[in-house]
Amino acid sequence: MRILVTNDDGVEAPGLRALVRALRDIGEIVVVAPESEMSASAHSLTLTRPLKVKRRSRGVYSVDGTPTDCVYLALFEIVGRDVDLVVSGINRGWNLGDDITYSGTVAAALEGTLLGCPSFAISTEKARPMPYAPSAAFARTVAREVLRHGLPADTYLNVNVPAGPIKGVRLARQGKRTYHDGVATEKGSGGEVLYRIGGYPEWHEQPGSDIAAFRSGHITVTPLKVDMTNRAAMKVVSGWKLPPPPARKRRR
Repeated sequence: MRILVTNDDGVEAPGLRALVRALRDIGEIVVVAPESEMSASAHSLTLTRPLKVKRRSRGVYSVDGTPTDCVYLALFEIVGRDVDLVVSGINRGWNLGDDITYSGTVAAALEGTLLGCPSFAISTEKARPMPYAPSAAFARTVAREVLRHGLPADTYLNVNVPAGPIKGVRLARQGKRTYHDGVATEKGSGGEVLYRIGGYPEWHEQPGSDIAAFRSGHITVTPLKVDMTNRAAMKVVSGWKLPPPPARKRRR
């Protein structure tokens, strides 16, 4: 088995090293990860400049780009398409609810799926010290199951592990959260106004959501889809009046 490992915390991140150690007994590990932290880069692909790849040691490469860049380059150039599994993590901090839309960790698993490889992302709750060991052990369990059974077409997994005592594992749907006071202002060195994105989140702990399960002390496993089509909304929008613009008259 050949497993591609990446993340968004950077090639030197302790979570990545813990993940590599946990997966070594399953197959050959190749690491292709950002050379520096690329958190909240989402599914961003670098198209405005060339990318540099550095071979840091045997089977370990860094890329001066995003997690999506890393998976793309790995599967098309560095490793090739002969990869059995893509694992992204272990992220320092959870990726729950709407956070998955910003997460570079989850986006790397999305890219692996788009390119035809079974993939999952794994994150752990922040704590001091960071408890990577339980996440690494569970990543090994998930990896073995994915390699044994595969995943449905266009499906990847988002896994989150609590920092405290673990009560069990739950399959959960993506939850919802709202940010309040999401932008703070401060003065720059030249007196200009600067804006800092942030705020504090309000989590909606609906039963069955990843947030509710995680808050109750459970590891959450959420299957995600590449196809983001809202099929229920298609029926609604089909009733709109949406005529095409009139054809332009040809000049003689």
